[in-house]
Amino acid sequence: MTKLTEHTQNKRVHLHYLDGLRGLAALYVVFSHLWELQGHDLPGMWLNFSKVFRYGLFSVAIFIVLSGYCLMLPVARSQTGYISGGLFNYIKRRSRRILPPYYSALILSLIVGILITVLINLHFIYWNNNIWGHFEHNFSLFDVVCHLFLIHNLIPNDEIYKINGPMWSVATEWQIYFLFPLILLPMWRRFGWFVVINLAFLLGLLPYYLSHGLIGRAHTWYLGLFALGMMAADIGFSQKYYLQKIRKSLPWGLLAAIFFGLALFADMSQKFGLEIWVNELCVGLAAACLLVYCTNCIVEEKTPPLVLKILQSPGAIALGTFSYSLYLLHSIVLTVLNQYLHTLQFTPLKREIIFYTTGLSLSLLIAYIFYLIFERPFMSGFLQKRKVKDAVKIDGN
Repeated sequence: MTKLTEHTQNKRVHLHYLDGLRGLAALYVVFSHLWELQGHDLPGMWLNFSKVFRYGLFSVAIFIVLSGYCLMLPVARSQTGYISGGLFNYIKRRSRRILPPYYSALILSLIVGILITVLINLHFIYWNNNIWGHFEHNFSLFDVVCHLFLIHNLIPNDEIYKINGPMWSVATEWQIYFLFPLILLPMWRRFGWFVVINLAFLLGLLPYYLSHGLIGRAHTWYLGLFALGMMAADIGFSQKYYLQKIRKSLPWGLLAAIFFGLALFADMSQKFGLEIWVNELCVGLAAACLLVYCTNCIVEEKTPPLVLKILQSPGAIALGTFSYSLYLLHSIVLTVLNQYLHTLQFTPLKREIIFYTTGLSLSLLIAYIFYLIFERPFMSGFLQKRKVKDAVKIDGN
């Protein structure tokens, strides 16, 4: 019996790093949007240094891989290869976890948008429409309906960002949740990972190319990244001999670093016509390898490498507990704050320093309050009692 099998049968394995990775990815998204909203009339040193925050989409890709990993874990451990409780209970659990915070954030976004519009019309506040943001106070009934049904990600061009910009990825992930049990799992049980990964990317890329890129901002190829996360979970915990051999024989940490380097290179190569999905594929591969690497270190009780220590740090784990709320709300905070700061007589550098520090602090504070009110109550009682909401426990049967 392998060492992994003994661990999974006799011990509980706490993958706290999943929350840490999720939390740090959400925090990076905030910094990425701070970078996107900053002015251009800044010192060269500031502009050059802040470019480190330009890879916000990398974090979104990591979220998708994490989702595939976490949803596949119980399936990979089961004797049957099926979702526990059946399809209906699966949809119910996903709905309870995702939709209440989403709709609460949507309602809050609409209220803030209406309030801003009224105050502008009454000349109580000034709003510069030339200052771009991830939150739009002008919206139509059509925009609201699309958001209610989580199909706004399929609206072409910039319409996808109406109301609350980051919500586009929630819609994409929500749609993937249905394809997971209906297509990906049946194909995995019947044909294995080679077919599943290729099919997932094919189904994800077809809408992009058939629409001639009109719905490219929906990132429909995230279905393939989700499948990579699924495969990482199966490699990490399956008792199948060939997957155990793959798990033990490949240098997963090195592969994660190589694929991340390729992602950076592919991102720089977009100016030469390389498709955006190529660098996000590299990010997905890097994230999947990182998940296998970190899990192996925990299961085999190795000395935690630096990356695992960072992901398991209390601060990172704490961020992970309310990362979803942070992702949903930060764009409102940053856009409104940015508009306000531009009405004050600050030098560009002073304005950006205040924007970064105040924007980050307010985003974290408001997101945590939102989490306590609108997210935490809808988590299962078991998750509410745990310090880390998504730490995975693997129990022997």
